[in-house]
Amino acid sequence: MAETAGKKKKRKPRRFYDYSLLFTIIFLTVFGLIMIYSSSSYNAQIHGQSASYYMKRQGYIALAGFALMLVISKIDYHFFARFTFLSIIISYVCMILVDFTSLGIEVNGKKRWLGTRTVRFQPTELVKVTVILVLAVVITKLGKEINELRSWLMIAALILPLALLVTINNLSSGIIICGIAFVMMFIACKKKWPFVAVAAVMVCGVLFALPIAQACVKIGLLQGYQLNRILVWKNPEAYPKDGGYQVLQGLYAIGSGGLLGKGLGQSIQKLSFLPEPQNDMIFAIICEELGLFGAVSVILIFLFMIYRFMLIAGNAPDLFGALLVIGVMAHISIQVILNIAVVTNVIPNTGITLPFISYGGTSVLFLMIEMGMVLSVSNQIKLEK
Repeated sequence: MAETAGKKKKRKPRRFYDYSLLFTIIFLTVFGLIMIYSSSSYNAQIHGQSASYYMKRQGYIALAGFALMLVISKIDYHFFARFTFLSIIISYVCMILVDFTSLGIEVNGKKRWLGTRTVRFQPTELVKVTVILVLAVVITKLGKEINELRSWLMIAALILPLALLVTINNLSSGIIICGIAFVMMFIACKKKWPFVAVAAVMVCGVLFALPIAQACVKIGLLQGYQLNRILVWKNPEAYPKDGGYQVLQGLYAIGSGGLLGKGLGQSIQKLSFLPEPQNDMIFAIICEELGLFGAVSVILIFLFMIYRFMLIAGNAPDLFGALLVIGVMAHISIQVILNIAVVTNVIPNTGITLPFISYGGTSVLFLMIEMGMVLSVSNQIKLEK
């Protein structure tokens, strides 16, 4: 029996879900747990903990974050736009509490946490997600008006005060937040010359970092310890027992790894030579244990992840979805580049973690939230017949 066109049931379009990205996330997270165990087992034991102490803590949070990521990935990403105003208010409140009240917790001379000594989180990770969401919403609503000066000023008024609050006690996260905004605005705006000019200024800033930093300390924009990092960066050998100690030990680890490394778990530098090797300097342990081969492999995996981001952004159903993915891509890219640059002493030590691999519960939790948003965008891509 022939059916009329009006009676035919419309089939739901097949939707895409980026399993390649999902498996990449799983691989990086599991690899990170293995490297955290390898790099931290000795330190954990000498402090009276089990060898797997840091790995278990990271694993529990990563597992919870992974479950949250899967839930978020099945939600229409347009739903997240409803929380734009709330997220920016919470971000401002959290940063003010950290910077200007006794609720901010200082650990290793850095006041970056809220909570207690045992249960705490870094609000800067929330701020990164907030900036991505806010810019995606604002740029989408502005449309072609994004190229006008008043639109730039409005965005600056929204983002810059928050970035400054972050920078007060966490310069590295302030740089990442500004970098995310830079990339998203560069993609959205038709005029490219202002971004080229800013990039040129940044290059000059690196070339003349020391005199600029000394001037910033005098006017109160930088702290003394931040200037010390630049001095160490310029000449780490002059500070072998002070600021240059960690840098030199990291370089020793990288240099001793060779082509194939000493073998997983065979690092020497993690035996109380390299301070807290499971954190910012974990890439040095990867180089020592897995060699150049392992280091290049990790970089290639991150490059593949960025490729998947580009693929999803290019096929996103709308501008909002594309901007969300671009913001996450900018975050991951900048953080990976800066972490590796710090470990290899290309730039001053700024305390940046390697995404998914370094120890840090807040970092991995909010990274999973970001990955959930990216997968949500991918899940809204309709496949053609």
